[in-house]
Amino acid sequence: MQSRFIAVEGPIGVGKSSLVDLLATRFSAVKVKEQIENPFLREFYQEKAGAAFQAQLFFLLNRFVQQRDLSQSDLFQQVTLCDYIFAKDKIFAYLNLDDSELMLYERLYALLSEKVPRPDLVIYLQASTPVLLERIRKRHRDYEAEISAKYLEDLNQAYNYFFYHYTETPLLVISTTDIDFVENESDLEDLVAQIKNMGKGVQYYMPMSKR
Repeated sequence: MQSRFIAVEGPIGVGKSSLVDLLATRFSAVKVKEQIENPFLREFYQEKAGAAFQAQLFFLLNRFVQQRDLSQSDLFQQVTLCDYIFAKDKIFAYLNLDDSELMLYERLYALLSEKVPRPDLVIYLQASTPVLLERIRKRHRDYEAEISAKYLEDLNQAYNYFFYHYTETPLLVISTTDIDFVENESDLEDLVAQIKNMGKGVQYYMPMSKR
């Protein structure tokens, strides 16, 4: 297997953490999970003034510290699986911040992004907005109760746009709307095989049952 640092990405509720857990077992990998606790998040979902900028900077700095620590570890000793990429921060920033906030954000992001490691492979998980909304409701996180269908749809579109133009690393795209890797072990093993054989560019995962 060539990829030693793999990142799994996708919008809220798509199943990033679950897939990271499964793949970490298969690859005997170190797991790095995003710290989602943010004191400004509830007020952001309630659309309180200033909360978007506060929440964004809190996430940006937390992600930077975690990625900086990761870059100081030995990524070649064993496989490392992360449930986000640092660049995701800009997806949320451009969706949520106004122009003056973005000007300040961009200057800070440019300074920090140079110091974080780049994955060998990114796995992008997709799902329809109704599926995302259903999965979010099922996990009963208090701060996510305020998420509207409109915000989730905008976020989903922003993710699709971002990854349509993504060229930083090899990219494996997976539509999870009708796939459950937790329940279907054969699909998971098939995915593991594709990850091991990933080359450059973009590939799309299709379950064996649909080929």
